[in-house]
Amino acid sequence: MEKGKFIVLEGIDGSGKSSQVGPLVRRLEGLGVSCRETREPTGGPVGSLIRQIFTGRVTADNRVIAALYAADRIDHLVNEVDGLCAAVDRGITVVSDRYYFSSYAYHSVDVDMDWVIGANALSAQLLRPTLTVFLDVPVDTALERIHKNRFVEEIFDGADRLRKTRELYFRAFERLKGVENVAVVDGTGTQDEVAARIWAAVEPCFR
Repeated sequence: MEKGKFIVLEGIDGSGKSSQVGPLVRRLEGLGVSCRETREPTGGPVGSLIRQIFTGRVTADNRVIAALYAADRIDHLVNEVDGLCAAVDRGITVVSDRYYFSSYAYHSVDVDMDWVIGANALSAQLLRPTLTVFLDVPVDTALERIHKNRFVEEIFDGADRLRKTRELYFRAFERLKGVENVAVVDGTGTQDEVAARIWAAVEPCFR
């Protein structure tokens, strides 16, 4: 059986990637591709703890958060209920809202990038994305969207931190050039315009 693809949508908070996962899955399903969508942090026990930290219900050092993300990601891949590795092996294409490039960018604000990449090395070995699509938007645009659509401001949503995170995404892309397949897509414009740009990047993976 041919393995499924693993497509990841990345971007700073407010980039619009979360709203693009569903349309991409539906487009693939319309072509007869067996798909499932997912996101990180997960709804599992470690992911649930991360979400409580984000909303301030639990406090933790940013280095602890980086380690929790690495643990949640491995569980996301290998847990016996709905692990991604088994799904891809069965021929299912998975579209994920975030994967390890999120850690490389967000956590390297506080922790050396070498450590973050090393902490996620097992995930990279287990399941490397067929394609990572990065939705690039100006930080001011991202902040406008965040403030419009959220009731709780999460710990990673400050303007200075988002600017640094965007810079670190591109540093990680350059560092892993030739190892990772990354497409940078303009995330500004209407949802349909952005969806068309994403499809232009993703479609070659299914030829």
